Amino acid sequence: MSTTKILVVDDELTIRTLVRRYLEREGYQVEIAENGEMALRLFEQMEPELVVLDLMLPDINGYELCQRMQSRTNVYILMLTARSDESDKVQGFALGADDYLTKPFSLKELSARISAILKRQRSSSQPTDQILKYRSIAIDPVRREVRMAGSDLIELTALEFDLLYLLAQAPGKVWRRSDLIREVWGYDYVGDERVVDVHIGQIRKKLENNTSEPLFVKTVRGVGYKFDEGPGN
Repeated sequence: MSTTKILVVDDELTIRTLVRRYLEREGYQVEIAENGEMALRLFEQMEPELVVLDLMLPDINGYELCQRMQSRTNVYILMLTARSDESDKVQGFALGADDYLTKPFSLKELSARISAILKRQRSSSQPTDQILKYRSIAIDPVRREVRMAGSDLIELTALEFDLLYLLAQAPGKVWRRSDLIREVWGYDYVGDERVVDVHIGQIRKKLENNTSEPLFVKTVRGVGYKFDEGPGN
């Protein structure tokens, strides 16, 4: 029996029931919540590895819940919503969501997305203890902390940290989007490769003084991205 705990948050009884039954048959431990307040209480009690989170809730919207949950732990979040606009997806990813599934959806696809996220979680939860230190930035994979020169702590979402750490392990190496998807999201990822651009943009906002001329994560036109060691290198 899996010890992986999943919290399902949706205001539609039918969806909550179907998702819970399906995931329990898949071997997960599942709790359900019908609104944001209940979700936060269960989140504190069960400490889930992953949250399936509806965007439209009666009390607290999913964006705010995602942000509040991410501020407390590195929980992985799969947003589940009827909204399909790209701007909604960008906002969800920017606040820490790891994937985004639009209603109506198949339970099989939901399970596949969850499995892909958890595979990445298992690999990232057992990092080496090597702190990557450069002249103006240090990245600690055990504490999952990023510090700039002067010891300022930079708060990254779980996925942003995984992406930055991968790039920083090989300064100067050029990564295609498809390669970053494979390494960070996993082979099972079926979403749009532009999700990489969204997360790179968020990393730059947190690391850079001038995002139009980034010092660390640089664009290689027509190819992808690379990590530079920063100022003075």
